[in-house]
Amino acid sequence: MDLRKIKTLIDLVRESGVAELEVNEGEDHLRIVNTHGTASPLPAGTVLTDLSAFSAPAAAVPAVPAAAPAPAAAEAAPQPAVPAGKPVTSPMVGTFYRSPSPEAKPFVQVGDTVKKGDTLCIIEAMKLLNEIEAEEDGVIKEVLVENGQPVEFGQPLFILG
Repeated sequence: MDLRKIKTLIDLVRESGVAELEVNEGEDHLRIVNTHGTASPLPAGTVLTDLSAFSAPAAAVPAVPAAAPAPAAAEAAPQPAVPAGKPVTSPMVGTFYRSPSPEAKPFVQVGDTVKKGDTLCIIEAMKLLNEIEAEEDGVIKEVLVENGQPVEFGQPLFILG
């Protein structure tokens, strides 16, 4: 078992705010739970990295009680409005990039027409670059995330009209 890789995954879960990460590969099983995280667990089938070097049956982060809820005044805080249209959300926690390299032009701009399967952006997670594709045809109405900004699972990235 490579403890350095497990420690790296534990650190990633702590830093990203992911509530739970579970990886099954063959007979190997790795589950990391972070009760400080506020994000939802990753969807089943999300592949973050090749864990074939792991031979341990399981590993977990010790559970720590969650912080007390914020006072009622915080609940009254206005939520940012999401523009009308179909949001394209992040399927994972990572870093958002609008183009394939810093010198390249962005995959899409506001006003561009996209077809199902067109690449909209890249999200880097654990040094893997994941292309995010359009799930339907539409026009880019708004880009909601800045280049290089960290994103959470389910966070809206674009608005399609």
